[in-house]
Amino acid sequence: MEKTVVVGMSGGVDSSVAALLLKNQGYRVIGLFMRNWEETDANGVCTAESDFEDVARVCGLLDIPYYTVNFAKEYMERVFSHFLEEYRAGRTPNPDVLCNREIKFGPFKEYAKKLGADFIATGHYCGVSHENGVHRLLKAKDAGKDQTYFLCGLSQEQLEGVLFPLASFTKAEVRAIAKENGLSTAEKKDSTGVCFIGERNFRKFLQGYLPAQPGKICTLEGEEVGEHIGLMYYTLGQRRGLDLGGRKGEEGRWFVVKKDLDRNILFVSHGDESPLFSNGCHVEGFNFIPHPIEGTLRCRAKLRYRQSEQNVTAAFEGDNATLFFDEPQRAVTEGQYAVLYDETQCLGGGVITSSFRTK
Repeated sequence: MEKTVVVGMSGGVDSSVAALLLKNQGYRVIGLFMRNWEETDANGVCTAESDFEDVARVCGLLDIPYYTVNFAKEYMERVFSHFLEEYRAGRTPNPDVLCNREIKFGPFKEYAKKLGADFIATGHYCGVSHENGVHRLLKAKDAGKDQTYFLCGLSQEQLEGVLFPLASFTKAEVRAIAKENGLSTAEKKDSTGVCFIGERNFRKFLQGYLPAQPGKICTLEGEEVGEHIGLMYYTLGQRRGLDLGGRKGEEGRWFVVKKDLDRNILFVSHGDESPLFSNGCHVEGFNFIPHPIEGTLRCRAKLRYRQSEQNVTAAFEGDNATLFFDEPQRAVTEGQYAVLYDETQCLGGGVITSSFRTK
């Protein structure tokens, strides 16, 4: 008897090809489009409409049924409210990790079961293994596109019955497959930025939800050099948008090195990047994917998505961890996720709460 797989369709090329591959493998495929964010553009048009039209075109060509489901309320409560809380606290959150844990592999999976799903699938670039009752999140073939970082919060229960058809494909191969099969999304541009913000001006978006509190910009020595528009609009290591001129006779650029929430001061450095480097960080709420880890472990870590894996020693105490870096790391940012790996798989991840320097 053929198995049913419900594919999370976004209207992009990756999920389109995931559905195609699964149909070719003999599954009964159903497309499911999620509306997680309700907003209209300047012309009053719902910004999700064009994506849904792409889903309809692809599913029509593949001759598979498709549905749409609205999770905007769940998204607002479980993801966006946390996103705002983190910015209020001066941290820089990653809502995509929460979206996967709280929506795509939560309410989405439950809804898929109501449609008769034996499996669910997405167009993420990663792999999964289901052996002896243990579900492992595996790295993708295309290291440059690997998305295990964003899935570090998934539990064993959430990974059960999940398929990732793109595990062994590169992005170029996925686009080629889409083109060969006449999929309308073959050359569609990848979405960038935070999922619900897209390519809009981030500051302008955030100002609609959090009131700005301007304050001083100072050097670490205490010299006032300018005014910031609100600490939440800046991130560690940021160079652009500081509106600070150069110093006479000195080369180099200004960049953010610290935030002081209590005094509402943004600290910057000119030319000297050494204050940005740390030797380790503290991580809280670590989610263990295959199994809990006790004591210390030599492994690799990503401290942000666009980073190669770094060698670290991780010391665990319950679901908290302290990471000691083999090499000093630049701009380790509170609110981002520290995600750990071995040679083949993602071990899990947690939120960075602070970094430290050792002599």
